[in-house]
Amino acid sequence: MSATQALSPAAEVEAPRRGIPPNLRPILVTIAIAAVVFFLAFLRTDGSGLILTQALVTGLLAGGVYGLVALGLTLIFGVLHIINFATGAFVTLGMYVTYVMSSNFGWNPYLTLIVSVPSLLLLGIAIQKFIINRAMGESHANTLLLTLGIGLLIENTLLLIFSGNPQSVRTSQDRVFNIFGAVATQSRLIAFIGAMVLALALFIMLQRTPIGTAIRAVASNPTGAKLVGINTKRIYIITFALGIACAGAAGTMVSPIVSITPVAGEVFNITAFVIVVLGGLGKVLGAVFGGLIVGLAEQFGGILFPDQSNLLGVFIVFVLILFLRPQGLFSSGS
Repeated sequence: MSATQALSPAAEVEAPRRGIPPNLRPILVTIAIAAVVFFLAFLRTDGSGLILTQALVTGLLAGGVYGLVALGLTLIFGVLHIINFATGAFVTLGMYVTYVMSSNFGWNPYLTLIVSVPSLLLLGIAIQKFIINRAMGESHANTLLLTLGIGLLIENTLLLIFSGNPQSVRTSQDRVFNIFGAVATQSRLIAFIGAMVLALALFIMLQRTPIGTAIRAVASNPTGAKLVGINTKRIYIITFALGIACAGAAGTMVSPIVSITPVAGEVFNITAFVIVVLGGLGKVLGAVFGGLIVGLAEQFGGILFPDQSNLLGVFIVFVLILFLRPQGLFSSGS
């Protein structure tokens, strides 16, 4: 190639195509950070593959449930543009539905999904129709305070009915499985698989059904959706109810492995917000994969900072991703 050809405009235009696409760079950097964290954890444990495998398995199992909680939160924000600060309270409500059905009627904890999900679905419909709908169009601060008040009301009602004593739900037999040398209980495996199945079902519903198409249309352009005949108020009610049902389902899934108190869902509240911002506001896939990332960050943070809270690792990853990609990993906007 001649010097003239090398400096021609065509060559200058084609050159950038050979580089890394801008949208992939932050994700690749995130993967690089994860590799560095894994290497540091490897050094911290003196090369103990067993500890690292246990952290990997436990992080993924916990992250699946986190993703389901965040899925409901991001769905509501993506369509209604409301920050639902009562998410943790609805998770707790799902736990108590399972506790009541299991302790009073002898139901298998996971079978209570057929009660907790419809119950939270109906509750979500009522809250959206009679309370949230009145605040639509208000500032984020107003709706945040409204959902915060709903959450406090739910928590204090549960405190009044069940007291503050920790309750527990036990399965008939909680077997232990060996996964590449790591230990995982049957309850955690069922919670992970159940959360992933529900997340996949919701994703398919959003992509393959008329109601899912309508939800995506309203999320993209509410005015345009209304002009083509979509009942936006109905879609808002359905979306809010689905988000609440996701939180209730997550509460049922984790009820056999946590201590149930009226404020048990608060940790899910904080974690879900981190996941939603990390994955991208309103992004369904971002919520699922963000949950897995946060679950891993929690476990490896516990290895790197053994004397600190596991959430320290989560917030370090959160700050790094906000710095590298403020709009979230799966968001294409600025």
